[in-house]
Amino acid sequence: MVSLLPSATEIVYALGLGDDLAGVTFECDEPPAARTDKAIVVGGRDTSGMTPGDIDRYVRAQLAAGQDLYTLHARALAGLAPDLILTQDLCRVCALPSGHVNDALTYLGCQADVLTLDPHSLDDVLNSILVVGQRAGVADRAERLVGELRARLARVAASVAGANEAGANEGGRGRPKVAMVEWVDPPFSAGHWVPDLVTAAGGEPVASRPGTQSVQTSWADIAAAGADLVVVAPCGFHLAGAVEQARLVAEALAAEGLADVPVWAIDANGIVVRPGPRLVNGVEALAAILYPQAVPAPPPGVIQQVR
Repeated sequence: MVSLLPSATEIVYALGLGDDLAGVTFECDEPPAARTDKAIVVGGRDTSGMTPGDIDRYVRAQLAAGQDLYTLHARALAGLAPDLILTQDLCRVCALPSGHVNDALTYLGCQADVLTLDPHSLDDVLNSILVVGQRAGVADRAERLVGELRARLARVAASVAGANEAGANEGGRGRPKVAMVEWVDPPFSAGHWVPDLVTAAGGEPVASRPGTQSVQTSWADIAAAGADLVVVAPCGFHLAGAVEQARLVAEALAAEGLADVPVWAIDANGIVVRPGPRLVNGVEALAAILYPQAVPAPPPGVIQQVR
């Protein structure tokens, strides 16, 4: 197998198929062995030293010029002679589109099976794990894994339901309203499966676009959404980067009259933006923010309140 997106790599390893994985992208860093032990068949620009604004301008310029953000090392891919290639068409900013892969295979005369994963909801993500398991010949493993993930979601749901019921009996407000910020310069509202994570964690997503692409918004619109708290989950950043950006978000919202709304940062790249098994970790972490009295705190390096 060859994986052309980090979330698919995580799925492959979660299914116990790491030894069958021959090639990955330069961004496949979970588990770390994926990037060190496998052939790199997709390259791209290292944006780790760039600000969110710089990254946004670079992406917009590349797309406006009709240029790709990723480079497929076609000869390296052909040399691996894969039977199954995992790719996506969900987002040109996140990974190489499947059309590029098919064109390269046709040109090279390769006969690999290409499986395109395009989840738009949390359920879609879980179903994509089942599809990968079926195509890779380990459907039983996939069913067990998804069953375990759904059981964890059910435990979170039961915990937050109990906390909500207790809060209602004490005159509480019910499900807290949560604004997820997926990019900060310019601000983008969260889309696709991210609002589902909030709902599964016992919150009510606001200023969001469930099931569809994230879109550019404004701090005024986010402030007007009436959020009880804001979670900053910038695509491509782990907790340290999210904390830096969350401080900027706190200042921007204060300028809009929301100086007292709590602002949190979360390990977005690990547990929010990649559509793989660790999204359930994201639900658990968000539930711990919303219901700390009912849900255990996640390990260090996952969430941090900045205001």
